[in-house]
Amino acid sequence: LVPLPPEYGETLEWQWNEVAIPYWTDEAAFARETGLSKIALEAHPGFLVYNPETVLRLREAAGPEIGANFDPSHFVWQGIDPLVAVRTLGKAGAIFHVHAKDVYLDRSNISVNGVLDTKHYGRFAERSWSFRSVGYGQDEKFWRDFVSALRIAGYDGVLSIEHEDGLVSIDEGLAKAVEVLQRVLLRELPGEM
Repeated sequence: LVPLPPEYGETLEWQWNEVAIPYWTDEAAFARETGLSKIALEAHPGFLVYNPETVLRLREAAGPEIGANFDPSHFVWQGIDPLVAVRTLGKAGAIFHVHAKDVYLDRSNISVNGVLDTKHYGRFAERSWSFRSVGYGQDEKFWRDFVSALRIAGYDGVLSIEHEDGLVSIDEGLAKAVEVLQRVLLRELPGEM
C-alpha cells in the first residue's frame, strides 16, 4: 500500500487495529492458556505481516507468542537483506521456524517491472522473481552466512526445505537443497561431522 490516497492508510490502520491485532491477541491468549508458546506467522508480501517491522508490530501488540516463520526468499525479492532481518527478529526472540527456500531474481525484468511482480508462476521468463530450490537462486556463501546469522541470533531449530520451484521436479529440488544445505551445515559445524 502507498500513503496516497489517504484512504489507503486509513484502511490499513483499520485492518491492523480493528481486525488483526484483536484477532491475534485472542489467539495469543488462547495459546498461553493451552500451553502453546509459539505461533509462527509467515511474513509474505501481500499479507498484512510481510517484513520484520510488521512481525514486530503484531508481536508487540498481541504478545510474545507471536513470531516469524522466517522464509528468506520472501525477503530477498522485496530487497530486504535476510541477514539483517534475522538479526532484527533474533534480538526480539521472534524467529520460531525457518524455511529453506530460494528465489531467483531476473535483473532484466526487475529493471522494467520492479520487484512487485504478480505474473503467474508459469510465466518464468517474464517474471521479476521466481521461487527456486535452495542453490538455484542465491549462492552457497549466502546460505552459509544465513545459517551463521541464525545461530548468532540464537535460532537452533529446524530448517524446513520448502519446494515451490516450477522449473525442477520435487525430487531434483529436494536433492539440490539437501546437497547445498549439507555442505553448508557440515562446514558450519566441522566438529560435529
